[in-house]
Amino acid sequence: GGPKIPTRFGRKDATSSADSVESQVGRLPDGDKGTDHLEEIFYPKGFDDTDIVALSGAHTVGSCHSDRSGFDGPWTEDKLKFDNSYFTEMTSKKYEEETLANGNMQLKDEATGTIMLVSDLALLEKPSMKAAVEEFAKDQAAFFAAFTTAWVKLQENGVESDLRAGL
Repeated sequence: GGPKIPTRFGRKDATSSADSVESQVGRLPDGDKGTDHLEEIFYPKGFDDTDIVALSGAHTVGSCHSDRSGFDGPWTEDKLKFDNSYFTEMTSKKYEEETLANGNMQLKDEATGTIMLVSDLALLEKPSMKAAVEEFAKDQAAFFAAFTTAWVKLQENGVESDLRAGL
């Protein structure tokens, strides 16, 4: 499931893997930080609050693994389905702080075992982000449309305009 996302090939900003980014530090947000951090990561790349919320919705699939991220557990009850359940579950469940053996804190719904990170629930703190969360919880099509726009912007970030011509 999920939205149909256009992908345009032919990036000309790197001619070999040697031209790629050296470090991933600072390219993705840390799960233990709030909206200020999300803004620090995404605003300089041209993303707005709706984009940030929509991209966070990718957490509707998959789960955290403590050996990779330091956090553990799925965000949604069906971690293999791309839909708006990240938002519906975020707005309907009660999450309690849980400290993992590695010392990291995450939030867990005891009834289902699903989790949220600080960066996830931070989306409910800023009014413009909370409005997008609530909209996406009610309207899966709106989430899919916003996610598609934000994902294309993400995958083409920094690409010269010739690739984006014809949008």
